[in-house]
Amino acid sequence: MKLYECTPAMGRDYRSAAAVRTDWNANKDFIAHTAFQSTYINKQDADRHGVTVQIYYANRRKAIVIAPTKD
Repeated sequence: MKLYECTPAMGRDYRSAAAVRTDWNANKDFIAHTAFQSTYINKQDADRHGVTVQIYYANRRKAIVIAPTKD
């Protein structure tokens, strides 16, 4: 299982996990922080590659884990 730690892109931040999940399902971009670089990722990319994401929100004080969906 691949797990990417992510933060919201484009200066966004969220107050609730529900708001994070809503934008994730709307295919908005997040920043995936890897060992050597950071890159943009969205739901479509994560599902295509089978990646689980841990998205930090509320000024990086809280996190939600979202597994890839199976089509």
